[in-house]
Amino acid sequence: MTLATSLAGLRVDRALRVAAALTAHDACAAAFIQGIDPEAMFRELVQPMTHMAGPGLRYRVDASEKSAEGWLVGGFFEARATFTEGYGCRVIWDPKIPSPQPVGPRAASAPDDFAPPGLVEPRDPALRAALDGVFAEHPGDAPKLVKAVVVVKDGKVVAERYAPGFGIATPLLSYSVAKSFTNALLAVLVKEGRLRVDQPVGAPEWSAHGDPRGAITVGDLLSMESGLDAEETGSGFDPASQMLFLHDDMAGFAAGHPLKAPPRTRFEYTSADTLILDRLLGETVGGAAEAMRAFADRELFSPLHMDGVTMEFDGAGVFVGSAHVYASARAFARFGALYANDGVAPDGRRILPEGWVDYSRRATLGSGYGAGFYTNDGPAHWAARRVAAGFPKDGFFASGNRGQRIYVVPSERLVVGRFGYSAGEDFGIRDDIALIKAAIESLHG
Repeated sequence: MTLATSLAGLRVDRALRVAAALTAHDACAAAFIQGIDPEAMFRELVQPMTHMAGPGLRYRVDASEKSAEGWLVGGFFEARATFTEGYGCRVIWDPKIPSPQPVGPRAASAPDDFAPPGLVEPRDPALRAALDGVFAEHPGDAPKLVKAVVVVKDGKVVAERYAPGFGIATPLLSYSVAKSFTNALLAVLVKEGRLRVDQPVGAPEWSAHGDPRGAITVGDLLSMESGLDAEETGSGFDPASQMLFLHDDMAGFAAGHPLKAPPRTRFEYTSADTLILDRLLGETVGGAAEAMRAFADRELFSPLHMDGVTMEFDGAGVFVGSAHVYASARAFARFGALYANDGVAPDGRRILPEGWVDYSRRATLGSGYGAGFYTNDGPAHWAARRVAAGFPKDGFFASGNRGQRIYVVPSERLVVGRFGYSAGEDFGIRDDIALIKAAIESLHG
């Protein structure tokens, strides 16, 4: 087999198009959602994630059009993303697909005692030192580039810190932390009796008589045990990356994949499962992107005082609940506090069904993953290592690429939100766990 034939089999063109589209999307988000420097984001985050594209990757932001483009030198594999107020950025492949009508943010929540207006400095020296450790770079190790950390104890911010260029109100990217938002939105619909975790998904792509995919349930998608052959590696060659950046109808693309294993027999993390579930959530709510945005505001963000959250949608109007939510570190920490408080909002309203938090942190098939969260439950090697390092056994966390995380320890009513552009195998989790351990010791009782 020749090299050219091998490369054709890998479809390098698709991987390079993914790199260009990711560049366009994240540059658009940096400029128009986050209000941060796109050049720093490109250098610190995008280039390390798209290294296979080499040094020829370029981007351009058009402030007048509220759009961004990504391409390789020579004009190859060009992609464009546009911003719509209230709906974030979307990579445009079919220009005939209309964007939702722009909407402004909902009215700000009434002040509460979650945090004061200004920065909350840690009082305890040990907690301050552990916070220093999270932000500190270690010579010889991969860069962490931490941008924001918020520590919450008993429903109140007790410490926080931000990198230069970031602050209390800066919207931060979620990447796969968004999967935990899908968990919460499903929970609300389960509580209302509109969906069940044990019901078949009923995807139209699986409706033929005898199609084994018809056995996939809602819970299978949330727990990543659908058995679908839709691998996620983040390389650009994989189906999940291509779904996120090369397709207007992401869920339709995901649902078109065959099975590689019977449902409920194999754990495999893939954003394809989440997008199929997000499509079902949208169909249940009704009304495409506008209705899902209103539902999330009414049932989740408003009762939690989570202001300024941006949910992104694909060209089919489906919430991209695998990767694309933007919110401040405090808003993300408020979300984590809901799970630390067994699904009950600060005003006493139950948002998540009773038992949902335990369900969410229950390990799937012996893996280190529950239902929309990574977990310390179960026998997984990495879970045991986290517990040994000081992250309690009942702990679990929302997690996104490059170290976007919301750690939750229900037994301590503790939440740590940590966001950055971290490289390396574990995205700096050692120092995060040291902070969790210090917070437990310094704030206990």
